[in-house]
Amino acid sequence: MELLQRILELDQDLFLFLNGLHNDFWDPIMVMVTRQEIWIPFFASIMFYIVKNYRTKTLLVLIALALLITVTDQFSNIIKDSFQRFRPVHDPFIGHLVHEVMGKGGPYGFVSAHAANSVAMLVLVSRIFKNRTFYFVMLSWVLIFCYSRIYVGVHYPLDLICGGLVGWLIGWGLFRLMMFVENHFFFGRSPKIEKTALSAKQAGTIVLVFSVVVITFVIAVFILRHYKLL
Repeated sequence: MELLQRILELDQDLFLFLNGLHNDFWDPIMVMVTRQEIWIPFFASIMFYIVKNYRTKTLLVLIALALLITVTDQFSNIIKDSFQRFRPVHDPFIGHLVHEVMGKGGPYGFVSAHAANSVAMLVLVSRIFKNRTFYFVMLSWVLIFCYSRIYVGVHYPLDLICGGLVGWLIGWGLFRLMMFVENHFFFGRSPKIEKTALSAKQAGTIVLVFSVVVITFVIAVFILRHYKLL
């Protein structure tokens, strides 16, 4: 019990340090980073190559992705309701110290559904695409996305780490399930998911889209601040 209390205290201290690394320029950027709809062009580029490369298997991949989002969300909510650990912004002891940038969200934050979703997607799609460049750009997105949850004050680091572990297990499990379904119900149909990889050119396009999205909203914030519209 004493060890758990010490871990929670260290988690709280790390949160306050990371949440304290803020300024007026980064506030609106992190608000945009933490909103999933900002990343629609990035997700669309991934979806485009899923359809292009796997054709008749696209429905199988889409079902796996839909299950991924549903399972990670529901499982994260079950854990939240079971542990009932307050989000930093709702914490009665440190809430007044939190740099809050957006809405507070629900009262409980352990584990983070955002972390579970993003890590599960990283695991599943990376195993489908089998491309190192794609893996690293996807990992970069996960790290930026997860850090934004600390920055805006709604999650402790431990919420994100444990959410990521949940997401990894779900992503791995759904990939294995997808391989089982492909091997037993899509026998003989090509291309085979486990034998098809994202090409270097395709990975480069996804990296370009990711870079353009990031650069665009950084420039947008800079312009809006320059004209005092933020």
